[in-house]
Amino acid sequence: MTVPIGVLASGRGTNLQAIIDAIRSGYIKNAEIKVVISDRAEAYALERARAASIPAVYLDPTPYKGRREEYDNLIIKTLIEYGVTPEEGLVLLAGYMRILSPMFIQRYKMRILNIHPSLLPAFPGLRAQKQALEYGVKYTGCTVHFADVEVDKGPIILQAVVPVYDDDTEETLSERILKEEHRIYPEAVKLFVEGRLKIEGRRVKIL
Repeated sequence: MTVPIGVLASGRGTNLQAIIDAIRSGYIKNAEIKVVISDRAEAYALERARAASIPAVYLDPTPYKGRREEYDNLIIKTLIEYGVTPEEGLVLLAGYMRILSPMFIQRYKMRILNIHPSLLPAFPGLRAQKQALEYGVKYTGCTVHFADVEVDKGPIILQAVVPVYDDDTEETLSERILKEEHRIYPEAVKLFVEGRLKIEGRRVKIL
C-alpha cells in the first residue's frame, strides 16, 4: 500500500525538498506526497511542490484569527480531499510555524511527524539554535518526533548530534543542524512508511 503524505510548511521548504528527493530516488518506497499546504502565500515550499508536480495549496488563516480549530478543520478537509486521511495518511510538519490544535493532533494521532532544531527536550520552541548558543552547550542537534498536544514534547523517533563551535553564530549553527535535518527526516519517514516504528509510552522502538 502506498502511504499518502500531506506536508504543512510555512517557509523555504528545504526539508520538504529532502523528502521529495528521497521518494524520487527510491530511498523511501511506497509513499507519495499528495499535497503541500501553507499558511503563507509567499512560502517557497509551495514553489518546490509545484516544481515537483505536487498540488500546492495556500490556505489564508486571516479570516480565522482567534478560531484555531476552524482553520485546522479547513486543513483537515483539504488533506482528506487529496487522500491524506486520518486512517491511512501521514502528515509532515516542515517548518510549519503555527501550533496545531489538540483537535487536529487527536484526529491524526501518531500520524503527524515534526522536526525540531535541537536535541529535545532541550531548547523547545522558537529559535532553538539561539537558545543553544546562549546556554553555552558544546553539542546540540535536531530531533524528529511525533507531534503531541504539548509543543515539542511528543515521543522521539530519531536524533542527530551537531557540535557547537566557539565562533558559531545562529546562522552557521543553523546551517550545520539543517544538514542533519535533511538526513534524519527522510529516514524517519521511511521507518514510518515501512511500519517499523512501535510506540510504547514515551519510547519509540525501531523494529
